Amino acid sequence: MRRLAMAALAAAATCLGHAAPATAQPIYPIPDADGFYAAPSDLAAFQPGDVLRSRVVTTASFPGSTVWQLLFRTTDSANQPIAAVTTVLVPPGGGLGRPLVSYQPFVNSLGMQCAPSHSLFDGGMREASALNLLLARGWAVAVPDHLGPTSAYGAAQLGGRITLDGLRAAERFGPAGLAGSQIGLAGYSGGGMATGFAAALAPEYAPELPLVGVAMGGVPVNLGTLARDLGASPNRLFGLGFAAMMGLEREYPGQMDLSGRLNPAGRTLRDQIANACTDEIISAGENRSFSDVLDGPLADDSSTVRVLDENSLETFPGIPRAPVYQWHGEADDVDPGSVRAVTARYCRAGTPVQLDIVPGADHDAASIKGAPRAFGYLSDRFAGIPAPSNC
Repeated sequence: MRRLAMAALAAAATCLGHAAPATAQPIYPIPDADGFYAAPSDLAAFQPGDVLRSRVVTTASFPGSTVWQLLFRTTDSANQPIAAVTTVLVPPGGGLGRPLVSYQPFVNSLGMQCAPSHSLFDGGMREASALNLLLARGWAVAVPDHLGPTSAYGAAQLGGRITLDGLRAAERFGPAGLAGSQIGLAGYSGGGMATGFAAALAPEYAPELPLVGVAMGGVPVNLGTLARDLGASPNRLFGLGFAAMMGLEREYPGQMDLSGRLNPAGRTLRDQIANACTDEIISAGENRSFSDVLDGPLADDSSTVRVLDENSLETFPGIPRAPVYQWHGEADDVDPGSVRAVTARYCRAGTPVQLDIVPGADHDAASIKGAPRAFGYLSDRFAGIPAPSNC
């Protein structure tokens, strides 16, 4: 399913690459009913990564581990203060400065109830079981709500900022015992986008974090290239592409315009999925195309292209300094050629990169085959073993 989700995201990029300046207000999700998620009125007085609120979560999903949720201050794509949540899991025995992995799951949703801080515990996160593999290694794990307080699906650079500030919060939160812990990043597909941006942003945005390794797979590194390769033809998962447009419009109001271009059918679909999780989005948009929901042709617009570039690792100028393990399926619809181009640029800048192209694997198969290697890669970095590179 994730492979088709990338096709839908490409369709979104096709439309976004030809959008006009915004003329209508985006539709934002209903705020989370749980007051824990609400930003304090004095949010601007805090620094990025400061913990605003905390609570213990009682759950049987992670036996023996202590689980906290932290509300922390971070920064949106317009450099304005916002509040976000990360879930921190510490295995038996306490923090003790043990390694800390920030795991970014793929979140293809627009409703606040779909965020990882909910889906970790209600059965909605398909990747949740993988966290027990990390905890079994003795590592602490942080899982950020990397789409932010408006569920801005598609805004990958925002995801990178939230990931880094979530790590700051985890290290500053005394009860977790993680101050000074070595840090690794991991994520696949949409979660890999947030992971990759966290790595690329870290040298300037959070240089103090002791980041020792990055493992990311199946990453769509260039939304524009995806659009040209896959186009905006009708797709069973069209709704995910449409949702990505809505998410980017939420994060870039005044630069992106979906709402101002919708025909009546498009407005109906927008309203139907504005607070929806993945399955409902897929069902609502099944086998539609952008010609079904948009009113008339669209002209090129430089501000929209700029937003796409800001959220594509291939065109984003930041370079990770921590060693990178990147894996990608040879048969992935997300072009391996673009991934190789990103790897080559990182290599030229001196970053050790181990690129693993999984023979014959599509997007889903590569996820399964690459994950054990990714976790082993992080284990070696925590052990101080020099990073391999096939630059």
